[in-house]
Amino acid sequence: MRKRSYYKKRDFKGDFTHNRVDISRFINYLMSEGRKTAAEKVFYGALEKVKEATKSEPVAVFEKALQNATPMLEVSSRRIGGANYQIPREVRPERQFFLASHWIINAARSKKGKPMAEKLAEELIAASKNEGAAIKKKQDTHRMAEANRAFASLMRKSF
Repeated sequence: MRKRSYYKKRDFKGDFTHNRVDISRFINYLMSEGRKTAAEKVFYGALEKVKEATKSEPVAVFEKALQNATPMLEVSSRRIGGANYQIPREVRPERQFFLASHWIINAARSKKGKPMAEKLAEELIAASKNEGAAIKKKQDTHRMAEANRAFASLMRKSF
């Protein structure tokens, strides 16, 4: 039997300009090697480029991009009787934000030849229009969960 979990949910502070928790968490995910000011420069630079390109509110584009990239289902591997099954399951809300953020950031990082702020701006704009690599990752995840829907009943059975 597992021990009781004493995990307490963290309460995050908002960022300095917009005082929003989701932006603060996204900046933390974007940060590498503890360089938060560099991550903030990249993120706010990307918001400026989004504002120039779309002529609309950049925070609204950011929200729409995260909403479009957020997965509803994912698969988890489960070993039953010597075989591994990919079992579809719903994604917890905290994990939804984590996955959507990481997919957008990784899609921006995988592009070459431009500064990170430009790459992130392009990916945010693409994700807000339901396009781009982050949206493709979400669709692949949903497709895999749909293909393995027959194994969903295995999740409820006990050993």
